[in-house]
Formats: sequence, structure tokens, C-alpha cells
Amino acid sequence: MSETYQALAHFAQTWGLAYFVAVFLLVLVYALWPSRKQQFDEAAHMPLRED
Repeated sequence: MSETYQALAHFAQTWGLAYFVAVFLLVLVYALWPSRKQQFDEAAHMPLRED
């Protein structure tokens, strides 16, 4: 394999993992933020409404 391919693969593996970990943590913080509880509770009960 060429040096360029190996360098690019190493970069993608390292920073790709860091990127996805950061995105996961941001989504987790968003979902568990206390001020979002009411919004998510309303969305969870939306299919049960009869209006």
C-alpha cells in the first residue's frame, strides 16, 4: 500500500472516531438536558391524543 493511503487511513480512523464520540456526547447532552424533559414528554404522548 502507498504511504499516502496509509496516512489518510490512519487520519480517518483516529479523527473519525474522535468526531463520532463528540457527536454522540453532544446528542446525549441534548437528550438528557433537564429543560428538554417537558418537550420530550409531550412528544412521547402525542400518539395517544385523540384530538
